[in-house]
Amino acid sequence: MTESLPAMPYESWRPTKETLHRFTQIVGKVALAEGIRRNHWWHITYRLTARGLRTVPLGAARRGPVFDCAFDFFDHVLRIADDRGTTVEIDMPNRSVADFYTDVRSGLAELGVDMAMPHPHPFDLPDAERPFARDIEHADYDPDQARAAFGVLSQVGRILEEFSATYSGKVSPVQFFWHTFDLAVQRFSDRHVEMPPTVDSVTREAYSREEISAGFWFGDPDVPAPTFYSYVAPEPDGLTERPLSGGGRWVTAGSGHSAYLDYDDARRADDPVGAALAFYQSVYAAGSQLCEWDTDRLACWGGVTDPILARTHPRWPEWPTRSASDPVELRSR
Repeated sequence: MTESLPAMPYESWRPTKETLHRFTQIVGKVALAEGIRRNHWWHITYRLTARGLRTVPLGAARRGPVFDCAFDFFDHVLRIADDRGTTVEIDMPNRSVADFYTDVRSGLAELGVDMAMPHPHPFDLPDAERPFARDIEHADYDPDQARAAFGVLSQVGRILEEFSATYSGKVSPVQFFWHTFDLAVQRFSDRHVEMPPTVDSVTREAYSREEISAGFWFGDPDVPAPTFYSYVAPEPDGLTERPLSGGGRWVTAGSGHSAYLDYDDARRADDPVGAALAFYQSVYAAGSQLCEWDTDRLACWGGVTDPILARTHPRWPEWPTRSASDPVELRSR
């Protein structure tokens, strides 16, 4: 039987991860240049597919072509396709970051995409001062490791989709962020967040509304292990005094706190998927209560909002009596 959450030790695939992280940043900056801007930067993130990660459709309505870029972790290519039926494939194994960057630029030119990439350097990585075109250091791409990592993302994506389905307010797609190499979904209230003028433009847009974020990342040098995480922004007073489900813990993160649940701890649970869901729900319960969200109105158990339709669902009357702010032990269905 396939594990619901397969093992993915950080150090076991770190060289491949570091190369792939930069590959995704290159294509992410294509989306930044060619996407139609959406709130909270949703136009530059990736969506999960059955084979990998894909950008949203890129290109403007007043000029062509429309195209997208998809990482395929079975064929191990970046596939750039346009709305005229043209496809360009770029191999990922045996490529340095410099090679991949050059191939992406050539592939876009072949499709007629004339693009000025904004600041073609890594974002918030140790080599941020080195242009992609000069990075021959990062050239590790193990196909088996990349495929295994996608298997983890695919499973976690289903967990985040299931969690997302319980909320009917403004909610982001389940999306992969290339700057930090993590998968996440955000729930928002309609409360505007006032920030000092000194806050940078990226942060101002990302956190312009009160939000509760739930996500997963593979680890980094500071936290060298795959981890489920969640946080509330802005952080309300008393948040870290609230209990977390499934062995989750509050940790200092920047000027505030995040909730962490070790991926391997969830893997060892009798119901790994349920453990992750319960963790996310406990953070949401704490944050939404302290921020005074109308959780009953925003509840959407199992993706059902209409009260008549809800009564036809096999889980009725369980949902209407369960408050969205109650940190119950959600179970995989």
